[in-house]
Amino acid sequence: MNGKAIPDRTSGTAEARDTARLLLEIEAIHCRPDNPYIFTSGRASPVYIDCRKIISFPEARAKIMTHALKAIEKSIGWSKIDVVAGGETAGIPFAAFLAALAKKPMIYVRKQPKGFGRMAQIEGELKPGKRVLLVEDLATDGGSKLVFIEALRKAEAKVSDCFVIFHYGIFPQSIEMLSSTGVKLHALATWWDALEAAQKHKYFDEKGLTETRAFLEAPEQWSASHGGRPPAPRPTLGR
Repeated sequence: MNGKAIPDRTSGTAEARDTARLLLEIEAIHCRPDNPYIFTSGRASPVYIDCRKIISFPEARAKIMTHALKAIEKSIGWSKIDVVAGGETAGIPFAAFLAALAKKPMIYVRKQPKGFGRMAQIEGELKPGKRVLLVEDLATDGGSKLVFIEALRKAEAKVSDCFVIFHYGIFPQSIEMLSSTGVKLHALATWWDALEAAQKHKYFDEKGLTETRAFLEAPEQWSASHGGRPPAPRPTLGR
């Protein structure tokens, strides 16, 4: 490896560094620069993360959720959170783990009403005025969170924060989009943390490091030159 320095855009915390290492260790992070991943958004990427794998590794899961518990206390404060909400489907287990650790009520939010019975979009008990923390597995450009936020606010919940295990950290709109709705995005680790850990612990080869770094520096350009297409516009949050 040439040891080229990674830009100082990591989260800068021990919890972020350890989370990135654990994700690499359980093979939740994959690097495939010669055969890029094409996401549902249309973007091409040399790397892919599957946070769902965390639920199958008890030791790594326990460490990551402990890191998440501490990170939320530091950035938000558990005393300011009444209910933990998981977004369907990937956010549900992480919301459950966090709610158990923090001893808080937990609910989950469907992408759309289930279409029968009470037409519920929110499962569990949620009283008006409760301060809700939305939990998801990851955030790319932030658009998918809007549906859950709107559903919670329709139920008269107060939503000002969203927490994810992993934030891409390379698309400014992910923070801007949520910020425009009055929601702050919090994350345990980003791709910059993952790249640093991959280099330090030798999980990626030289080409993997080089192509991942190039993608993180200019994701849309890298995508366009590797078979990707521009992502479709995201919907805005309703009134």
